[in-house]
Amino acid sequence: MIDESPLESVKSDIAIEFASGSQAKIIYDSIILEFSTAPDYRSSMTIDLEENRILINIDAEDSTSFRASVNSAIKWIKLALEINNLTN
Repeated sequence: MIDESPLESVKSDIAIEFASGSQAKIIYDSIILEFSTAPDYRSSMTIDLEENRILINIDAEDSTSFRASVNSAIKWIKLALEINNLTN
């Protein structure tokens, strides 16, 4: 059994492309608060809007906190898309 992870940190930039800039803006506006209020004990996330893409930057201390951050980001985006699709 390995006592310590060989990873010092895990960093990633994720780009999610939408059909249009207006759809990306709606989703961005829907989830920006989640990103700014998410607990950041072992990881941090930033989100930016660039034309029709949402750019997510994740910096985590370990693979477990990285996976949790990715899962949270995907969950928030998926939920925002589902709600947007229901209202259109």
